[in-house]
Amino acid sequence: MFDTQKLLDQFLGSNTQTQNGDAPARSGGGGIPDSFKGFGGGLAAGGLAGLLLGTKKGRKMAGKAAKIGGVAVLGGLAYKAYNDWQSSKAGGPAGGPSSAGPAPHAPMKDITPEAEGTAFLPAPEEERNALGVKIIQAMIAAAKADGHIDAEEQQRIFGKFDEAGLGMEEKAFLMDELRKPLDIDAIVALADNTEQAVEVYAASCLAIDPDDPAEQAYLAMLSARLKLAPELKGNIEAEVAKLPA
Repeated sequence: MFDTQKLLDQFLGSNTQTQNGDAPARSGGGGIPDSFKGFGGGLAAGGLAGLLLGTKKGRKMAGKAAKIGGVAVLGGLAYKAYNDWQSSKAGGPAGGPSSAGPAPHAPMKDITPEAEGTAFLPAPEEERNALGVKIIQAMIAAAKADGHIDAEEQQRIFGKFDEAGLGMEEKAFLMDELRKPLDIDAIVALADNTEQAVEVYAASCLAIDPDDPAEQAYLAMLSARLKLAPELKGNIEAEVAKLPA
């Protein structure tokens, strides 16, 4: 089995720098291989997400996806959105002491530490790898929501996989996901619990153009099928909106 954490770091372009100049938070999956270094710089948004999500005119979220820096920051983002919601349900102020997070423009690495060891960033490597696969699957599915990744575009993307130096297993996994017809039931089934539902939805939010009606309709259906409370859905979207464009 390929290193899921490393692939997700590549997918989200974690070799890029944050707007503050800090290195993005690392997941537990190791560094970027030499064969991949520099590849993101040749893409409009950086990373494989920039290739998959920035392939068509009008996509505006690819930059955020490419700058998030891997599963650690995505887990921290989802954790904060969920924790704020739980605090609000308990009668405390959202974002209170139990769920304090950074200011909107604080370094992204500041939102990750509290999530370590939780369902959002499980400690066992096997669990974290499985979660990484789900995140990539959710993002690719969301990218298909507007029908823009057609067969011709897939072939161009497959060629870029070779340039990225991906291994055979990694390429096969990504190709399979790109070729699958959009199946929202399969994406909903990825979430084994509420925490994973939050993370699947957060990843999906990163992969869409917020101004595209088809993609907005997909997110609305996905959140309903994941049974996310409206307040929780709003928290997730607010945290995603804080990421640098």
